[in-house]
Amino acid sequence: MFRSPLSTFRRTQLFCYAHLPVRWRLLNQCQSFKRLHIRSQPQKSTHESNFQWRWVIENGSRQSGRAKQFKERVVLKSATGKAVATLSLAGATGAGSYFYNELEDMFNHAVMVSERSTRIVVAAAKCFDDYRQVLGTKFDTEEARQKALSECHKRCAERTYKVLEANAGIYIKMGQHLSALTYLLPPEWTTTFIPLQDQCPVSSIESIRELFLKDMGVELEEVFSEFDPVPLGTASLAQVHKARFRETGDEVAVKIQHPSLAEFIPLDLKLTGLVFSAIDRFFPEYPMMWLYHELDSSIFVELDFTKEAQYATETKAYFQDKKGLTALRIPTVKWAKPRILVMEYITGARPDDIKFLDAHNISRNEVSVCLSHIFNTMIFTPGVRVHCDPHAGNLAIRPLSKSERGPWYNRGHNFEIILYDHGLYRDVPLDLRRSYSKFWLSVIDSDEAGMRKYAKEFAGISDDQFPLFASAITGRDYHAAKSSIMTRKSKDEMKKMVAALQGGLMPSLIKLLSGVPPIVLLILKTNDLTRALDECLQSTLGPERTFLIMAQYCARTVYAEDREKLQQTSIFNPKRIIGEVEAFWKFFKRQSKVKFFDVTLWFTDILHI
Repeated sequence: MFRSPLSTFRRTQLFCYAHLPVRWRLLNQCQSFKRLHIRSQPQKSTHESNFQWRWVIENGSRQSGRAKQFKERVVLKSATGKAVATLSLAGATGAGSYFYNELEDMFNHAVMVSERSTRIVVAAAKCFDDYRQVLGTKFDTEEARQKALSECHKRCAERTYKVLEANAGIYIKMGQHLSALTYLLPPEWTTTFIPLQDQCPVSSIESIRELFLKDMGVELEEVFSEFDPVPLGTASLAQVHKARFRETGDEVAVKIQHPSLAEFIPLDLKLTGLVFSAIDRFFPEYPMMWLYHELDSSIFVELDFTKEAQYATETKAYFQDKKGLTALRIPTVKWAKPRILVMEYITGARPDDIKFLDAHNISRNEVSVCLSHIFNTMIFTPGVRVHCDPHAGNLAIRPLSKSERGPWYNRGHNFEIILYDHGLYRDVPLDLRRSYSKFWLSVIDSDEAGMRKYAKEFAGISDDQFPLFASAITGRDYHAAKSSIMTRKSKDEMKKMVAALQGGLMPSLIKLLSGVPPIVLLILKTNDLTRALDECLQSTLGPERTFLIMAQYCARTVYAEDREKLQQTSIFNPKRIIGEVEAFWKFFKRQSKVKFFDVTLWFTDILHI
């Protein structure tokens, strides 16, 4: 439990009060013995094998043995009684003060719980009432209704933003997740929550020191010769400080969990569940409990930094020999504890910082291509986990010097893509990868029958739900999704999609996604985030290059499945030989399209066309 600096100071006072006076009083007892001219000295007894202490009292004359023993008992009994009384009083005082502090902490905790709960309840009640009034009002025109609804969205989003920011912790995490649901929520909500991706509350350096001491058993200065008290960055669950190892002198990034999370997460999850269940009850057309269940299932994994260290190490090992294709670099993990993670220090600029890319002569087209290879590898490659939080704040572009790029005959990209925050990964089942691959190949080939078939296989989508699902997963109007996915999104298409969402399509979309498997929702989220990154880069390639890269990975997945099925028959069977040739030809055609596009792109760059 987090204790304020004042509470820590009081405990120090208690320790001094409970221990030092005892020694001082015992010293006074010794002084009283001297005033009575009492001294002790060892003398041999009649038994030479042992020694005993004999008290000799000198008050000017020798006294009899009985008087001596009597006075000795009286003095010792008096001294012992005073010492016991002193110790008892000190112990009682210390115990009382300790329980006073415990009661004080409990009271402070109750106050903070009340404040957090009140913020949630009041904001939820105001938002419910706001929507109830707008949705229950009859307007003269549809334009007036849309304007009133848009204003209501904005008011409620801003009200909710203030609560999420004040409560911090998992509420920031939830806001970040909501900001990424551009295919689901109105733009008034998603744009309002965008600042939560970078602007999170900072934990004090005193609380960070206390957490480090509690978890590691040593002070920060014993491990690090330098530790910047100002964090490099702050996220919803942790903050990162730049430091230097005392033993090796290496610069490292120290990720430390916000100390208050352990205290409030159980309460926050319950409050979040109550709010979403209330939404389900009062607005049944907007089922949102699926979002709570996803948060509940992932938050405790993200809070264990040893799992994050494991995911980062495994992903780094897989992509180690694919740097020429992906330019990916994952910081090396030094060591990890459940609430502390230490990695090598690497920094760069955000991928949406266009001025930085242009100033360092970094091709935005190349960055876009590399990002496509990174996340398609994760989604479509068996045995590789998917990073489910690839927003711009978790990525950085680092320029490379000529010496870092290798020899001239094997020179790669002039940049690295650094991937941070490996707390949220998911394993995608092999069957789902295969059906998902076939779905996207059908989308690229404009095969509507195939799209419907495989959407039902991997997401359980019925024929009635399919048009809406196709728009959600592709981010395009349904007619464009089934006919011309590789073309750029026109302004008319964007206006049509916004009008459809505002015109009553959103409840149907939310209801649809509430029945989709959670892993599919996370894949949708990853797709949407990477699509947003590609749009921020403003590359000249258009969507065609991105979909061609995706088709390459989908084709590889399907080719591996076809070969696995063919291997069940004899190698001398003509059907197997014909099947091997057909499977390879399909795969080769996909690969050839990508290669042809790459060659065209290379000539375009050389000739500056």
